[in-house]
Amino acid sequence: MKYRPIRLAPVFRFLALLSPMLLLPADPGLIGAPSPGWATLFDGTSLDGWQAYGSRKSWSVQEGRIVAQGAPSLLLFTGPDRKASYTDFEFLAEVLLENDAAAAILFHTSGKGKSPQASGYAVSLKNSPFHPDRDRATSGSLAAVRQVYKCAVRDGEWFAVRIRVASHRIRIFLNELPVVDYAEPADPPRTAAYAGRRLSGGTFALQRQTAAGRTLFRKVQVRPLTSVDQAPSDQAALDAAEKALTIEALVNRGYPVIDFHVHLKGGVVLEDVLEKSRRTGIFCGIAPNCGVGFPIDTNEKLEEFYRQHRPIPVFLAMQAEGREWVQTFRKDSIARFDYVFTDAMTFTDDSGRRMRLWMKDEVGEIKDPQAFMEMYLRRILSVLDREKIDIYINPTFLPEAIAAQYDTLWTRERMEAVTDALARNRIALEINARYRIPSAAFVRLARAKGVKFAFGTNNVGKEYAELDYCLQILKECDLQPADMFFPAPEGRKPIQVR
Repeated sequence: MKYRPIRLAPVFRFLALLSPMLLLPADPGLIGAPSPGWATLFDGTSLDGWQAYGSRKSWSVQEGRIVAQGAPSLLLFTGPDRKASYTDFEFLAEVLLENDAAAAILFHTSGKGKSPQASGYAVSLKNSPFHPDRDRATSGSLAAVRQVYKCAVRDGEWFAVRIRVASHRIRIFLNELPVVDYAEPADPPRTAAYAGRRLSGGTFALQRQTAAGRTLFRKVQVRPLTSVDQAPSDQAALDAAEKALTIEALVNRGYPVIDFHVHLKGGVVLEDVLEKSRRTGIFCGIAPNCGVGFPIDTNEKLEEFYRQHRPIPVFLAMQAEGREWVQTFRKDSIARFDYVFTDAMTFTDDSGRRMRLWMKDEVGEIKDPQAFMEMYLRRILSVLDREKIDIYINPTFLPEAIAAQYDTLWTRERMEAVTDALARNRIALEINARYRIPSAAFVRLARAKGVKFAFGTNNVGKEYAELDYCLQILKECDLQPADMFFPAPEGRKPIQVR
């Protein structure tokens, strides 16, 4: 397969550290004829060896392609002897989705009974922009187990799907870009609806999930794996999977487990983030610091960052710094990003002095903590009422000089004022793993007012996707999937509607 590299602008030289796996295919239609060891499952002229479940009219062969259109249905590969079964394998196919079509490739499924899809795993095929009102998983997701929320491929274009199952490890690639690396633990958490999602052996199926658009498949191939193909690192992946059980259980119950606040700094490069996301199941959003005196301080730099990262399966966020950002960047450029967040840690005090609360020297001595809090509260409310953002981050942060007085200074009245502002402006509240804020009391109050919540690490190094405090608060406050923030689709972002 031929590749073309992502072009790099000098201002983003760190992208040169990316793995070669992040090269994009110039033409994903170059899988070609099966090489030795590979077998073709579709002869290009008929559906011999395939069996339809549901609407048989949904499946046809046109110009060497399997075409799915019409009512939702399933096409099971039975093989010429109707006994097709695979345990460890590599599966390859080229797929094209049209007009918001949604489909899936099933494996380790069974032809027994009336519902073959009740067993085995499903790889989602859905390229349409993420949408908060329906299934959020995009192409490459291991459905209900490992979710990919930002799609690296588009409707109307052919793309290659490769699925590798070796022992207890499942890896999924789109155009050879790895998007999922999952190791099934000994006792994976499963709700009743997904009890059959287990590795066991079985066949493949193509599933049409909606009546919208058409889904086309071609060059469907498989290569059985032997013990020689098993990577020595698979056991390490299994060990890591045991640590990810909590995340997997949450995903299985419908929680979007996302670290919305990741920075590429402290030696962290994009491939680090992608690899950890694939391994842990925690999806990530990367955010540059944008504002006066920060790395991205012009609209041109903001647009360049977006162009360089757009093809990568991560959320792209904008961390708006200081209060000048609203005049620094254009509205249409801001709206390109999946979400925008800010905090109230940079402001000008009542004496006209600009301060950053995390810098001890700039804060200086706080002689009257109560007076400081009243001034700080006014700045917070101004941010929430005037700036069009999605998430309020680093909430309830206090400077080092008064941090020990958190529970005293964050009175019920002050918490009410902030949570009211969040609710009336429909701004989500970050549960921040780095500073371990806000308190459970603050979260409960916000939840009672309908505020949504987002996890964020605000990393300074490689501690991104370490969500211990976030998960602690989720459990302590009994947050449900409906309480969690998810970015609005195009046309419904705060910068576009407020």
